[in-house]
Amino acid sequence: MQGMYARLAADRLRHLARRFPAVVILGARQVGKTTLARTAFPEFPYLDCQDPATASSLAEDPRFVLERREHGGLIVDEAQSVEGVFAALRGLIDADRGRNGRFVVLGSAQPGLVRGAAESLAGRAAVLELAPLAACEAGTGPEPVAWRQLWLNGGFPDALRGDSRDWWDAYLRLFLERDLPQYGVSADPVIARRLLTMLAHGQGGILNASQLGASLGLSYHTVQRYLGVFEQTFLLRPLRPYFRNVGKRLAKAPKLYLRDTGLLHYLLGITSQDDLESHPVRGASWETFVIEDILRREQFAHTGSQAFYWRTAAGAEVDLVLERGVRRIAVEVKTGRGVHPRLVRSVESALADLDAERGWIVDQADGIERLGERVARAGFGDVIAGTPS
Repeated sequence: MQGMYARLAADRLRHLARRFPAVVILGARQVGKTTLARTAFPEFPYLDCQDPATASSLAEDPRFVLERREHGGLIVDEAQSVEGVFAALRGLIDADRGRNGRFVVLGSAQPGLVRGAAESLAGRAAVLELAPLAACEAGTGPEPVAWRQLWLNGGFPDALRGDSRDWWDAYLRLFLERDLPQYGVSADPVIARRLLTMLAHGQGGILNASQLGASLGLSYHTVQRYLGVFEQTFLLRPLRPYFRNVGKRLAKAPKLYLRDTGLLHYLLGITSQDDLESHPVRGASWETFVIEDILRREQFAHTGSQAFYWRTAAGAEVDLVLERGVRRIAVEVKTGRGVHPRLVRSVESALADLDAERGWIVDQADGIERLGERVARAGFGDVIAGTPS
């Protein structure tokens, strides 16, 4: 199922492999990292560090195992699972620094959570993050998935097949009971799940760790630790506020989004389009879906782009600010048709404060229309093929 999708990351992966001895592909478990690597480099042998026999051999002598398996290249999956793998990779790379494209290393957590990984391969490896499917990717292949179905089920390839609720149930159980301890994180699975559910009910809200902690009987610092783990394992996106010295009081805390709407809907018991249309979180879910889809494409269309939100104490806001070097684009997301003059004036005001080039209002209607000198409205179906520009 995963192999049927044309991934935006494929060309970027090949480009990085030509320039670095190793490429580290990071992303949530079962997001398609292995499929991407094996499709891009079908001639490379594949080494699964979570296979018991392989893990046992690696634990004894990781460098020997890696060197023996490498035949012109090697894919190393779940490299964080066995201590010493990253150090062994560093040694092999340093022994022949003239060769690029030797290793494709896959991991389900950011280097900061995998002790030593960042230091071991610093300067030797490029990092590529693989997100769940964007709408333009899900629409490829012999069984294309429409964006409304993608919104409901989320972008994990296997969640688009069969009963996504059963899939998410197994996924979360594995994540909470096996993955977190493997990363060295001491977390109560019951508490972690309750916190994820609370985040789902407050989707897109501004972080108040003290309030979350009071509801769960946890300290502020414990909540922050859990949130950090969720972020580093790609389940949570803290969207941070954009600051400019414009003499206005601005929001200072990040907004929190569960990154995939499939997980969001699973935690809220949403199983159908009818459930979604009538649920109180519908607006926040749509906002999440649009923002994440834009960012899944943005990292390849505009490398180095950064994402923020904008909100003043007086209530003026835009949902997404894309900073592309010295350029800024503002995006406001609406479930209904976003053409009200008051909305347009609000976006125009934000453009002035942000010194942004253009503002987009993205909704579910069809077509693209100009609403002001620098503001346009676009239906999501019309912007799937490209990031706002």
